[in-house]
Amino acid sequence: MKKHENLILILLVVAIAAFPLIWKAGAEFGGADDQVKDVVAEINPEYKPWFKSIWSPPSAEVESFLFAVQAALGAGVIGYWIGYQRGRRSTRAA
Repeated sequence: MKKHENLILILLVVAIAAFPLIWKAGAEFGGADDQVKDVVAEINPEYKPWFKSIWSPPSAEVESFLFAVQAALGAGVIGYWIGYQRGRRSTRAA
């Protein structure tokens, strides 16, 4: 029964991730930073940023890669913590 529950959950996650991509095919999925920059410029055209980035990625592909690495590391840390806690609980129960 547990395997069926896990399979259903995995399929739901895939469906939730794929649905916006299929539903809005061809749409531009920009970041919130660009949208906020445009809104701030519209509200206050004289606004000056507090600081500038010390490094900008050379291309959008590098930026996407770095974001994916950051997401993978975060998921790895969270997955490790969940597994560690589960192992501790099963060791205590035994």
